[in-house]
Amino acid sequence: MNKPLGLILTILGIVMLVWTGFTYNKKEKIVDAGPIQISADKEKNVNWPPYVGGIVLIAGVVILVSSKRK
Repeated sequence: MNKPLGLILTILGIVMLVWTGFTYNKKEKIVDAGPIQISADKEKNVNWPPYVGGIVLIAGVVILVSSKRK
């Protein structure tokens, strides 16, 4: 059980180090007055600091190494 978890955390840590965030568009209603609806696309950002990716990567490597010793 530990080996797949360690592998997933290692890959996730590398991805988080390379990409420190992503953006997505969300449609929000501006005006909703009966049959009249006005909406706009708003751009949202999701960011995390690079050290979080490093911590996840180190945790994955530690789990992988400890699962090989047993």
